[in-house]
Amino acid sequence: MSTVATPLSHAGASEHPCAAAGATPLERARVGLDSCVHCGFCLQACPTYLSLEDENDSPRGRLVLMRAVVDGRVALDDPDVATHLSRCLGCRGCESACPSGVPYGHLLEAARETLAAKKPLPLLARAILWVFARPGVLRVALWFGRMARDTGIAGELARLPGALGFPFAMLASTARAAAPDWTPRAARTRATVATLDGCVMEGLFTGVNRATERVLAANGYSLCAAPGQQCCGALHIHAGDAATARELARANIAAFEASGATFVATNSAGCGAMMKEYGQLLASEPAWRDRARAFSTKVRDASELLAEAGPVIGAPLPRRITYDAPCHLEHAQKLSAPPLQVLAAIPSLEHVPLDDREQCCGSAGIFNLIEPDVSERVLAAKMRCISATNAPVVATGNPGCLMQIGAGLWREGRGAVARHPIELLDESYAKREG
Repeated sequence: MSTVATPLSHAGASEHPCAAAGATPLERARVGLDSCVHCGFCLQACPTYLSLEDENDSPRGRLVLMRAVVDGRVALDDPDVATHLSRCLGCRGCESACPSGVPYGHLLEAARETLAAKKPLPLLARAILWVFARPGVLRVALWFGRMARDTGIAGELARLPGALGFPFAMLASTARAAAPDWTPRAARTRATVATLDGCVMEGLFTGVNRATERVLAANGYSLCAAPGQQCCGALHIHAGDAATARELARANIAAFEASGATFVATNSAGCGAMMKEYGQLLASEPAWRDRARAFSTKVRDASELLAEAGPVIGAPLPRRITYDAPCHLEHAQKLSAPPLQVLAAIPSLEHVPLDDREQCCGSAGIFNLIEPDVSERVLAAKMRCISATNAPVVATGNPGCLMQIGAGLWREGRGAVARHPIELLDESYAKREG
């Protein structure tokens, strides 16, 4: 195993200083780099370090590499810079383990933005990000995805070996039976809520979005529309395309401001984490800074709103489940209890604790498509823990996690499925009303 000093050992690094480092996003984030004391607490919290056993692929190693770039000891175009930064899932598990409060997620984004200005993203990544930034094109792409899923084509192609079939297994795993047919009882209004439709959530998990609306209404929240909303920008900022992320953030702020909602609810952990950080994303824009901060204070994960409301107890649902914590709910939003409170509102639900539930599943936005080998290694560790529970249902609150774990379960062929916690609560409420 290599040591933390390895990123500094490039031959001739001192001869290739990073030009105009002070102008880069990474240089502007240097105070965050300075807070790392290299204690190593992050190592066991890092799925890529545990999978690859390389210090360069740990948070501490990557921070050393970032500092070397800022100091001019390693050239920004050194191949190792792109290699080790690209292999990071951005799960932010290291932030939960760090005693010094290093803002690793924001440093990674700054480093990738700096790198993207020098080295274009891979063609596949650029194509995906281009589609997600264009609602009309995205709707068409997701329509084809649904057709491939619903006709069984995705299931057949999922049988292809390795990385060729895995995306189709993810798509096949999004299939759902018909949603429960029930209408929430009238309840006193706690607050007005506008929900984020989301890209993948509305395109492939439409039933989960409708379930979220029903469950929120059953717990006293009045729903209102927010037309004009777009992709949250999380995929773009994580890949280093900060300009597009800011453009999408401005559109969303304007759309949700116009809704007049007290809260903005999301059932996607990654989207929620992103929107809660719009204030930081637009901090350098005077015209948007205050609006972004005000918007971010209104963003709530749906489980937060349900936990605050009670939530209402549903009908018994005798089922064995285990819960996997989405990284951007557990580590970025620091929400551990609310999803469990949602599940606790379902009588007769047997919850089997999952070992390493806080560890990443390997999805990480488009990471599983861009770095399939590393993603597969990380998922393998997660699947071993899931198999040990013998649970036929894995509950998790993020579309990427639902598809990543869902694909792993689909390929195992034992009939287990991945479901959003709100899907289960919605089913419980439907039984109560029926």
